[in-house]
Amino acid sequence: MAQERGQFSSKLGFILAAAGSAVGLGNLVAFPVMASKNGGAAFLFIYLLFIAFICYPVMMAEIAMGRHATRNPVGAFSQLSGGQLHWRLAGMLAILTPFMIAVFYTVITVWLVVYIKEIAAGNLAGLSQPGNFGEVVARPTLFGYLVVLLLVMFTILLGGVKGGIERLARVLMPTLAVMLIALVGFVLTLDNAFSGVRYYLVPDFSRLTLATVNGALSQAFFSLSLGMGILITYGSYFSRTDNIAESTRMVAVADTAIAFCAGLLILPAIFAFDPNTNTDDLSTSSVGLIFDFLPQIFLSMQDAVGYVGASVVAAIFFILVFFAALTSMVSIIEIPIACWIDELGMSRKKAVLFQAGLLTLFAIPATMSLGISDFFTNFTHYGGVSKSFFDLVSDVFYETILPFVGFTVCLFCAYRWKFSGLTEELVVGDDSYAGSWLEKYINFSLGSVIPVVLLVVFLSTVNQIYLS
Repeated sequence: MAQERGQFSSKLGFILAAAGSAVGLGNLVAFPVMASKNGGAAFLFIYLLFIAFICYPVMMAEIAMGRHATRNPVGAFSQLSGGQLHWRLAGMLAILTPFMIAVFYTVITVWLVVYIKEIAAGNLAGLSQPGNFGEVVARPTLFGYLVVLLLVMFTILLGGVKGGIERLARVLMPTLAVMLIALVGFVLTLDNAFSGVRYYLVPDFSRLTLATVNGALSQAFFSLSLGMGILITYGSYFSRTDNIAESTRMVAVADTAIAFCAGLLILPAIFAFDPNTNTDDLSTSSVGLIFDFLPQIFLSMQDAVGYVGASVVAAIFFILVFFAALTSMVSIIEIPIACWIDELGMSRKKAVLFQAGLLTLFAIPATMSLGISDFFTNFTHYGGVSKSFFDLVSDVFYETILPFVGFTVCLFCAYRWKFSGLTEELVVGDDSYAGSWLEKYINFSLGSVIPVVLLVVFLSTVNQIYLS
């Protein structure tokens, strides 16, 4: 069934699709808030170091694994290890993780659709009221929006790699970038906006802690879609005539540029419309900031541009975030679909429909987890607090497992596939790679520093979420 897997039509198609998978809610909201709370430019500097020296090698390794095996994560780990069971299990974890991440990401995207509809109906003032978010996520009408969203996503995925995923990325990624730049330009013209720019870009090293460094690594790692099997799967669609190292750099630059621009949008906006805001009180949760705090910021714009103008700007921003969420969702869901095609021999149509059924099965209880159903709202208890089904999925598969999957990729490339195999693949499309300083650094970092760092992050996260 390999002929059904498809391939990106060009290097640009791969870059846009991979960047689309990386750019999401974390880039547009969590990144600028974390930067503002952790020393501004000092946080940015540490973040960029992690992107360049830790995330970049792991990205190259994942793409190389996928292209060499021309398989999904399960197939790649299995084929490159000679069929060893424990490595195949590592590949299965890299399939289960994006599958479950897609569950809570779907729910968040449904909320975005509801907010866009409410703003378009002229209800920005209502959305800005304290406690409104809790009322919105407890509406049974969410299931109607869920059905529509699932139909849109799986219709895109039925189009395949070139006709679905790449076509979506070619339209939405440039659109997202233009909308973001336009909003940044508008916000920077407002009074007091440059107070936010200074807060964002002037370093304050006194606010740096070990937790800050750990947060910067986590943000960098997660924002680039590492540990989710996405880049392994996308690597399997990557042309053997193209340069992996160069394409990876461009994806990392695009993702980081979006995150940086989001900071230039949100922090100046906060200071422009509420100069007395205490950013230490801002939630680091992208969900909390988007749905609780940002509508208040946009409503405060009505003194400058009127209520209709404020509603238009708010709608543009939420549509922008929806675009980012949609491109990420399509990328995440493609991973298990590729697995069903490769490992179960399904046609793309059957694999897409099978995945649609599975995702719906888990998305329904996740949607009911914030007030609709008491059972799913108080689903379990750990870390000293009650947790919903939605919280459980988020904590386990987004917060905890990703660095562990990255850890297994490093060990696999260093000690099972061996660096000779990795180098052999990275030379394809880049004759200058063999013997270069980049090869030496990739081999050194993947075999020593990076797996240690990722293991420490994994253990620290387990302790913080489940044991403290």
